[in-house]
Amino acid sequence: MIAVVDDEESVRKALVRLLRAWDLDVEAFASGQAFLNSLAIRQPDCLVLDLHMVGLTGRDVQRHIAAAKLAFPVIIMTAHDEPLLREQCMADGATAYLRKPLVGDALLGSIRSAVGYPPA
Repeated sequence: MIAVVDDEESVRKALVRLLRAWDLDVEAFASGQAFLNSLAIRQPDCLVLDLHMVGLTGRDVQRHIAAAKLAFPVIIMTAHDEPLLREQCMADGATAYLRKPLVGDALLGSIRSAVGYPPA
C-alpha cells in the first residue's frame, strides 16, 4: 500500500486518482497525525509525504518514523524547494524529494524505485 499524506484535499484526491490509475493500492491521510495513528494497524510499502502541512509537518512525521525505526521508504513532496530542507530530508532517509506540481512519471519512478518494482 502506498500512503499519501497531504493536508490539501484537492492534491490528496488527485494523487489518489493518479496512483490508482497505475493500479497501486493507495490510502490517503489528511494530516500527519492521522497517518501516524494508522501505523498501529498497518505500515505502508511507501509514504508520499507533503512537507508543509498544518499541525504536524512532513519533517515532524519523518522524524517520528526515524525515531520509531520504521523501515519504509519516504518520498517528500513540496511546493517550496528549499535546499537546506532538501538536504535535511535526504540525510534523514528520504528516498526522493519532489517539487509540486508533481510530474506523474517522476512520482511513479520514485515509487517504483523505492519499493523495488521494475520500471514501467
